[in-house]
Amino acid sequence: MAQALEGGAAVDELVRRLGDLGDGFLLVITGAGVSVASGLATFRGDDPGAVWNQDDVTLGTAEYFRRDPVTHWRWYLERFAGILDAEPNPAHSALVELEHWHTGRGGGFLLVTQNIDTLHEDAGSQRMVKVHGSADRLRCTRDGCALAAPTGSLPREEAEIAPFLEEPSAQTLPRCPTCGALLRAHALFFDEYYQDHHDYRYDEVMAASARADLLLSIGTSHSVGVTEMLLRGARGRGAGVLSIDPNPAPRPPGRGTVQLRARAEELLPAATRHLSGESG
Repeated sequence: MAQALEGGAAVDELVRRLGDLGDGFLLVITGAGVSVASGLATFRGDDPGAVWNQDDVTLGTAEYFRRDPVTHWRWYLERFAGILDAEPNPAHSALVELEHWHTGRGGGFLLVTQNIDTLHEDAGSQRMVKVHGSADRLRCTRDGCALAAPTGSLPREEAEIAPFLEEPSAQTLPRCPTCGALLRAHALFFDEYYQDHHDYRYDEVMAASARADLLLSIGTSHSVGVTEMLLRGARGRGAGVLSIDPNPAPRPPGRGTVQLRARAEELLPAATRHLSGESG
């Protein structure tokens, strides 16, 4: 059974484990919970805006997009409205500080986020992978187009989305500026694979799990395939696992995991202050 710590004990444990890591490899994986303090809803759990609680999983598939692109686009724009207007919270900023602190002492570091918001990069994270894609980009659906998978995409602002927002219809669907085919979100749909686009950097993520000396899981329910794969890879190496979440996970991350029952936006800044030698 996983150990659970709260309050000061959670801060002390995180600081101790990070300090003991030395120049080892720190792998961080974040889920929607890390962005809650920025005003964004989670995908699972108790949040009333969670996608699975709204039975929206069917809409977020490539199969549904092909069958009904108008409804799919409406769902996508409504579900993620405002996502690019959100601001990083203290958890994002603390992860930037943690990256600088750990790499500054010669340690390896990779942040893998399941989130498609831009909050980690807006805060300044550099060694990171967006394994589910990014909301600030779109891509073409025509095979062979330079803006299509497995390598292409374009900034969202370069696409004509305004006509569809004003009057959603088949005639106003966003189209590729290069070939005229339909555009789609540059995100991993529920019925797709991590290897479908190079931007997901699946091989790099799996290699990192095999190198990890400590896995820090933040704000994730451990209900998505990549979290299970990372946990399995890290444990195969004998890495320690810390899970930061104020609530018990629907799927506990397994034996040997230390659960730190705290909000990431509170726990992470407190830990980085200790690591940098500041009081508090």
